[in-house]
Amino acid sequence: MRRHLTGPIALAALAALGLAAPCLAALKAGAQAPDFSAKASLAGKDIKFSLAAALKKGPVVLYFYPSAYTGGCDLEAHTFAAGKAQFDAAGAAILGVSADDIDRLNAFSADPNYCAGQFPVATDAGGKIAASYGLVMAPPKAGAADVRGVAIGHGFIPRTTFVIGRDGKIAAVLSSKDDGLTPDQHVLKSLALVQKMKTDLTKGGAQ
Repeated sequence: MRRHLTGPIALAALAALGLAAPCLAALKAGAQAPDFSAKASLAGKDIKFSLAAALKKGPVVLYFYPSAYTGGCDLEAHTFAAGKAQFDAAGAAILGVSADDIDRLNAFSADPNYCAGQFPVATDAGGKIAASYGLVMAPPKAGAADVRGVAIGHGFIPRTTFVIGRDGKIAAVLSSKDDGLTPDQHVLKSLALVQKMKTDLTKGGAQ
């Protein structure tokens, strides 16, 4: 009779086999943000994004989203693009991350209706970056297509925004799944947070 291992014994067995247990919850505020570099697109051109390099300049709004050219993600990208000057004024960078391939992101990042060349979007095809932040990518959906009618063959990362302070620690986590936030609320709330960071920094420097 085959026995099924459960509890700590099962986890130990998985570890012995080199298998990682799935992350069950997003990282929380106060945690150190996992560093990463990723292939990304800005205004239709390939770039390399480094979180460590970006944090040397100021806070980073790292937002994960399911897929480019889908309703909520389009609204979110458009709202981030529209508010880019305000994020700049707060000294904060923006990076979107999804499992989209770089070709799709090149089109999306340059599209005047969405990213409009205002900020980069990175590819996380295997979901490794998402997993490091505690996000589980859902499997591809059969027959899924974007607003252009193009098939979507990749998995979907849950819409989650991490506001990361210049010290590399997560200052806040915004989640559509857990908090019921709409895509544009991710933008507005993250903007308010980085503006507060800027204000607090200014007050601290004046003392």
